[in-house]
Amino acid sequence: MNLELIKKLREETGAGIADCKEALKESNGNMEKAKVYLKEKGFDKAKSKAGREVKAGLVETYSHGGKVGVLVEVLCETDFVARTDDFKNLAHELALQIASMSPKNVDELLKQVYIRDEKMTVDDLVKQIIGKLGENIEVGRFERIVLGE
Repeated sequence: MNLELIKKLREETGAGIADCKEALKESNGNMEKAKVYLKEKGFDKAKSKAGREVKAGLVETYSHGGKVGVLVEVLCETDFVARTDDFKNLAHELALQIASMSPKNVDELLKQVYIRDEKMTVDDLVKQIIGKLGENIEVGRFERIVLGE
């Protein structure tokens, strides 16, 4: 197996080395097919984690120019995952999404098109991180405050 291809796929997707190797093997070295394979595998992992209890996590805060503020609670299974950069980044991305797209509730948030990638929904983003981190992740609740409203 070509190590450069594995490295490139890992850099582009953030998937683990073993998963990248498996995806390239399954796709006969085709990068695009390997990306699709990894995405599907991530969604399968997310589905298998869905019933697990989430009792850790963090509350992310975001203020957009002092005019819009967001608090979002993002939950996971362990403190270990809650402290990872991937989890913290997800919480921040969710706060940005809420600030810019003003969803009414968690269900509406998850159905929205992700602001940084119109090919995926917010739910797809969460499932992608579930696949990467190997734990169930949920958006608990959020509040969006606009100055003067």
